[in-house]
Amino acid sequence: MKKRASKLEIRRHRCFSEEFKKIKVQELVDRQVTVTELKHLYGVSRTTVYKWLYKYSGSHEKKSILVVEMESESHKTKRLLEKVAELERVIGQKQLELDYLNRLLELGSEELGFDLKKNFSSRLSNGSDTTTGGIPSR
Repeated sequence: MKKRASKLEIRRHRCFSEEFKKIKVQELVDRQVTVTELKHLYGVSRTTVYKWLYKYSGSHEKKSILVVEMESESHKTKRLLEKVAELERVIGQKQLELDYLNRLLELGSEELGFDLKKNFSSRLSNGSDTTTGGIPSR
C-alpha cells in the first residue's frame, strides 16, 4: 500500500512559474536537456513538456516533435572501444598470416638450399626476371 500512496503523492498537481517554463524550454531548444530528462527530473508528463515547448518557443508549432539526439559519452566510449577491439583482432589475424608466410619462406629456403627472400628481393632490385618470377634456376 505504501508504494501506491507514494506514486499518488508524486502525481499531485504541481505549478511551475512561467519563468521556470521558459528557462526549461530554452534549455530544450539549445539541446542542453531532452524531453525525457525534463519529464523525469520534474515529474511532469511528456505532454506537459510539449505544451511548454509550443507555448514558450516561437520556432515550434503544435504537432511538431523535437528530436534531440545526443550521444552520451559512455555510449560513445563503448562504441570506440568496440572499434578498437575489432581493429586489434584484424591486426592479430594479419600478424598470424605474416608469421605463417615467413615460416613458409624459411621452410622453402631450407628445402631448396638458398634464401628465397634474399634471392627474390635482390633480383627484383636489379631488374626482375619475368620468365622465372625472380626464382633462380638450378
